[in-house]
Amino acid sequence: MANTSTRTLRLLSLLQTHRYWLGTELAERLGVSVRTLRRDIDRLRELGYPVEAQRGVDGGYQLTAGASLPPLVVDDEEAVALAVGLQAAAHSSVEGLAESSVRMLAKVVQVMPTRLRRQVEALRAMTLPAGWDSPTRPGVDPGVLTAVALACRDSEHLRFSYTAADGQHTERHVEPHRLVSLGRRWYLVAYDLTRHHWRSFRIDRLTAPHGTGSRFRPRDLPAADAAEFVRTSLGNLSRPYRVEALVDAPAAAVRERIGRWGTVEELDAKHCRVRMTADSLDWPTMALGALGADFRVLDPPELLEQIHKWGARFNRARA
Repeated sequence: MANTSTRTLRLLSLLQTHRYWLGTELAERLGVSVRTLRRDIDRLRELGYPVEAQRGVDGGYQLTAGASLPPLVVDDEEAVALAVGLQAAAHSSVEGLAESSVRMLAKVVQVMPTRLRRQVEALRAMTLPAGWDSPTRPGVDPGVLTAVALACRDSEHLRFSYTAADGQHTERHVEPHRLVSLGRRWYLVAYDLTRHHWRSFRIDRLTAPHGTGSRFRPRDLPAADAAEFVRTSLGNLSRPYRVEALVDAPAAAVRERIGRWGTVEELDAKHCRVRMTADSLDWPTMALGALGADFRVLDPPELLEQIHKWGARFNRARA
């Protein structure tokens, strides 16, 4: 890629969206003539990128899947997001995935510019995986993650806006301690300088984080580590739904599926009672459906309605 121009890299970045681009539109984006655009397309093909062309008045170009994997072009945010994803996969329990992710993460970090490598290394050093799973995946801005991670690493006071579960907006001034990856959510564990106690903040509810430039001496966390602090904090939250169901399966088998998300009471060799609490009915619906056994919902009535909605959606998928 060393003999390619900045313009050609820009062209590749546009084509990697995999949308169909009109030739005139691409040429206008790049500020070149249609003839120059064709030469740049030919250059990409020589490098192994499968670019399809359509002739005519509406002629244009589209990048398609090829037989080999040519080099990719990513911007700064995409590079950091890739490293974050690989770091999460490195803690996977899927056989072979963790090892492959560690190798790929090392390759990605090695070729990163120094400014991006600093961000990724901060994320890796300041993040604790906690090992829970969750049915939800809120969007998180990689720029927010890296800004918070750098403040944690450098022991720098951090200010940000925070939106609580009830929608209330507040401005926070904290001593950031660690990031925790838990249940596909990210949390910041920090000492709140306004409220004078330790808190955990969901990163997807946090906006505009910025370091103040002021350093602090880290305090002792009132827990074995940041991951345990977040687990404890979540456990103390009030949950609106208390689920109870009878399952036609041995208790031991159900415990393997439900894990720590619920309690399983053995009724006899082939039946058990499951209890769990949740702030959403999506997770209990998914958990009970994944048991691979018949079950009967005892409580709450809203869960039955949720299951009927899911069943109707699955039936529509057959059409």
